[in-house]
Order: sequence, then C-alpha cells, then structure tokens
Amino acid sequence: YNGSLPNGDRGRRKSRFALYKRPKANGVKPSTVHVISTPQASKAISCKGQHSISYTLSRNQTVVVEYTHDKDTDMFQVGRSTESPIDFVVTDTISGSQNNDETQITQSTISRFACRIVCDRSPPYTARIFAAGFDSSKNIFLGEKAAKWKNPDGHMDGLTTNGVLVMHPKGGFTEESKPGVWREISVCGDVYTLRETRSAQQRGKLVENETNVLQDGSLIDLCGATLLWRTADGLFHTPTQKHIEALRQEINAARPQCPVGLNTLAFPSINRKDVVEEKQPWAYLSCGHVHGYHNWGHRSDTEANERECPMCRTVGPYVPLWLGCEAGFYVDAGPPTHAFTPCGHVCSEKSAKYWSQIPLPHGTHAFHAACPFCATQLSGEHNCIKLIFQGPID
Repeated sequence: YNGSLPNGDRGRRKSRFALYKRPKANGVKPSTVHVISTPQASKAISCKGQHSISYTLSRNQTVVVEYTHDKDTDMFQVGRSTESPIDFVVTDTISGSQNNDETQITQSTISRFACRIVCDRSPPYTARIFAAGFDSSKNIFLGEKAAKWKNPDGHMDGLTTNGVLVMHPKGGFTEESKPGVWREISVCGDVYTLRETRSAQQRGKLVENETNVLQDGSLIDLCGATLLWRTADGLFHTPTQKHIEALRQEINAARPQCPVGLNTLAFPSINRKDVVEEKQPWAYLSCGHVHGYHNWGHRSDTEANERECPMCRTVGPYVPLWLGCEAGFYVDAGPPTHAFTPCGHVCSEKSAKYWSQIPLPHGTHAFHAACPFCATQLSGEHNCIKLIFQGPID
C-alpha cells in the first residue's frame, strides 16, 4: 500500500522482492514420465524425494512427470502458503488499504503454491514464469477437476484452479508503453488465451507466437494480488526514492497556496503517509483545483464526499492528496502533476495515464483500472486528473 504492507515488511512477506543468483542452482527440468494405474504406485513415485508433477486423468490413471536437477537455472516460488518452498509469500490486496477487521478476507483466491519463476544463471538471466509451485513434498498435483491435457508432442500440461495471468506491456515499461493483452500461463509455461471465467474447465487457445519470458513491466495476476515485474536494467532507468523525495521538496518549495484560505500547503514526508496533516493539499477531483482542507461546499447529506469547488463550481469528490511512494510504478521521472480518482494518489502525468488505461483482473471475470499505489478502482472521466495549484500571491 503505497510502498509497504499495512503490518510492515516481514521476512518472506514484503511489498517488493529482489531475486538474486542463488549460491547453488536449485532449478529443475522434466525428465522421466510414468503412466500409473494405481494410486499407491503414484504415491510411491511422488515420495521419492524428487520433484514431480502428477496429472490425475481418472480414478485409475495418473501421469507422473519426474523432474531432475537443472544446474543452469534458479527457481523462485510465489504463493499464499508460508511453508518453506515458498520464497515470496503474497497476501490478498485489499483495495484502498482498508486494513481494518471488517475487510479481512475470509476465503483467499490466491493459490497456496501459485507460481514459479525460473531464471537462467548466465546472462541475459532470462526469467520465465510457470503456473503452480512445488509443495513441501516437491510435488505439483493436478486433481481430476483441474483442466489438463496431452499436447500433440505427447507431453502433459494443465492449468491451476484460478489460473496465473500475465500481461506484457507493448514497448516495455517506458513513457511510450501501452497495455498488452492478458494471457494465461500453463503449468509447463505455454501461453493461452483467457478462459471464459477464471476457473472454467475449458482452456483457451494456444498462442504460439508468445512466450512465458517475463519482460520489464510484465504484470502477473494471481487472482487476489497482481505483481509488477521489473528488470535490473529497467529499474536503472526508473526514478529512485531520493528523486521522488526531491520532487516533493521542490513542489513544497514553490509554496502552493489554498486559493480560499490563502494558507501554504505542503505534501507530508513519505514516512507520514497515513495521517492527514494540517497543511495537506486537498483537491476537487472533477476539476483538479487544489485547496487546503475546509468544511464547506457539501451538496447533499447523502453523498458525503460530493462537494462544490469554490473556484469553478464543479461538483465532485474532495479528497486529501498523497504522493505515490513506490518508485517502481513510475514510467518516467516527471513532476507529480496528476492525481488518480477517486483515491488522490499523485504521480507524474505519464505514469498516471499509463496506469489509468491498464485493465487489471478483478474477481473471477471482471477487469478494471486501479491505482497502483492502493489498488482502488479508478473512476471519473479519464481515471486521473491534472492538478491545478495556486502559487503564492506575494
């Protein structure tokens, strides 16, 4: 939530993770295939201490694909489980960081062993994503109900219950980027068009000219949380926390004023991003006029947040503005001139416009644009608004 988790970053549960070359390779690659007719025999094979994927075709037929050590790759696993095979524990993203007891999710839709990322240990360190992760007994188990099939070349493949979706932006993660098309990744890393709903039995169509290689700016959706993949080279060209802090100080040094109260406004420091401060800028999100906090302009008792702007009489939400703190979400190093509606997170124009047009998966079959800093669903004419600051009168 704007750069950190509500309860703080702890251990394997963090808001951002860096993948480094492991001291010793832990990747695996498929080797022997067994077709088994008794459940006992399949258990015996999957208990041999080797990684394996079991495809249950019927009560009396299971295909077990054994995996062997791969000295050229490192594997990193992502999922909801806190068991040791998971390197990166993800929790459901609650929109708007409403982290109170009422919004605690009773049933998570993120898989316990959601996906695995396999990176080459030698340059260019290509990273590939696969659906499903190996559990504590080094097994991936696709039950009778899971979508699975035999490919023309004879190898088995399948999809996980809620699926792993990936979107590669067109043009990388830059000022010129455009949203790409959401695809589903299979257990063996092939690319498919989306199913009719997240957990439909019928798989989509194979997309032969696309791969599971992650690119700078690729989005990975685990049905409950969406991850942004950044490459080392991409981050090298991204603004840093220091740069965002410098932009904050620059905007405050210009001493923007409330056009009505004439008091000077200031964006709070990045560490104080939860409590609304006295000098905090507020904005009317229908027109973009920036004010200090005031208590007038309510249009009706029912719509608590519908206010009339005293500058231009436009009616709309009136919210405090917060600087977006997570540098990895910025596509450029421009000044913070635009706010997302309706949450009021502020970032550069190009970053705001980029995220405003990205359809993020929501629930099991909907898509909508959301603020990258707090996951609030965006609304308004363009999902974001240009802010109009008034400078000091002297």
